[in-house]
Amino acid sequence: MKAATYHGPGDIRIEERAGPGIEEPTDAIVRITHTAICGSDLWPYRGADEYDEGTPIGHEPMGIVEEVGAAVRHVQPGDRVFAPFGTSCGQCEFCRKGLHTSCVNGGFWDGLGVGGAQAEKLRVPLANGTLVRVPDRYADDEETLEALLPLTDVMGTGHHAAVSADVSAGDTAVVVGDGAVGLCGVLASKRLGAERIIAMGHHEDRLALAEEFGATETVSSRGEDAIEAVTELTHGGANHVLECVGAQSALETATQVVRPGGNIGYVGVPHVESPAFVEQLFSKNASFTGGPAPVRAYAEELVADVVQGTLDPSPIFTKTVDLDDVPEGYRAMDEREAVKVMVKLDA
Repeated sequence: MKAATYHGPGDIRIEERAGPGIEEPTDAIVRITHTAICGSDLWPYRGADEYDEGTPIGHEPMGIVEEVGAAVRHVQPGDRVFAPFGTSCGQCEFCRKGLHTSCVNGGFWDGLGVGGAQAEKLRVPLANGTLVRVPDRYADDEETLEALLPLTDVMGTGHHAAVSADVSAGDTAVVVGDGAVGLCGVLASKRLGAERIIAMGHHEDRLALAEEFGATETVSSRGEDAIEAVTELTHGGANHVLECVGAQSALETATQVVRPGGNIGYVGVPHVESPAFVEQLFSKNASFTGGPAPVRAYAEELVADVVQGTLDPSPIFTKTVDLDDVPEGYRAMDEREAVKVMVKLDA
């Protein structure tokens, strides 16, 4: 089968690899029909994270079940499914608490040795707890499938940021970051009832999309100018801040625009040179809550909203490629020519 593999900074290749097979009774084999390139995939692409050469890449799979192990009951061959960016058993202490990314039996695709989702097929461990079935009536509805695909990661991650920031009806929320996660954070804040949503970013086209998603104001300035603008707009800071980037500058911005006693929900993979920003959290008595989003915990409620037409994150996909053109998708995202790239394989 074909699969995208990492060969160093700026070097993603499509290679032939052996197809997966059932190895454990809890496995399922999924033929990928849709997947995506994530902003977090750009960290190794840019050389900020270390990956071994030849490592399969990608963690946002959607497809059709081809085969299941003897212990799999939740799905069967022929089902249209998607999976979060991490596997989970659904039964351990942490899964029962809704912390599926802390599952004692699961893990993340890049560390499981089962392959990456930017491929023709994928072995899914712990299929009963990991896979989410697409309702049968929407299994061949392309428009719905493209709206569901972000639930594999960025929509669930944006939602986790909003939940962690304690956003609720009538609130003012500030979203730091105009990438796919930040844009989904805007959608999530609106979904949770925020009355005012201020989106911070540096790209006018993305901030325009944030407004389409429900942002009431946008701030495109940088550094201290951006912090001053938000502080002025909120008369001293916001109680609910979503940090959706993970870069040092974004974390520092979040801590400076949060109001004393407020809440920061952080979901960007941290790349921190100095933890000095924590001092501001301490002095403000502000909470700092988040981490790798347990998107499996949110899947059913978000699926319900997508299929009833009240949630559609698909506009974050501003470029679509086939599997052979995945390297071009990485280039486009790296050069900010695309917000997020969808990869469509033959259905």
